[in-house]
Amino acid sequence: MATEAASGSDGNGQGGETAVTYYRLEEVAKRNSLKEIWLVIHGRVYDVTDFLKEHPGGEEVLLEQAGADASESFEDVGHSSDAREMLKQYYIGDVHPDDLKPESGSKDPSKDATCKSCWSYWILPIIGAIVLGFLYRYYTSESKSS
Repeated sequence: MATEAASGSDGNGQGGETAVTYYRLEEVAKRNSLKEIWLVIHGRVYDVTDFLKEHPGGEEVLLEQAGADASESFEDVGHSSDAREMLKQYYIGDVHPDDLKPESGSKDPSKDATCKSCWSYWILPIIGAIVLGFLYRYYTSESKSS
């Protein structure tokens, strides 16, 4: 469900307000067919349905990303400044703040849980090898002395 919020005022009492429409990611995810294609790029929602036939990379590229966050794919391709400017005409709103991912500076808790246990994959075998080395030296030196 889309929600609107008023924003923007120049402080002079002139220049009116502009409304920003917020979309939930669930709503964007429903727009993933040839009839309607929405993408999320850097927290902004774009309706690229009319651009489908004109996209230089082909419509398949847009269809793969339809209804999802395409920010990483958009940046990986290295779109030109003209493409970024053209994107503005397809802007329809922003992703609802509750649906935004944590910023890149903050850590993903699921990755933290995995990393906490990943040290054991390296440390335990190394400690085991050191202990085996000492045991080997101990038994070989004891057998020479007897």
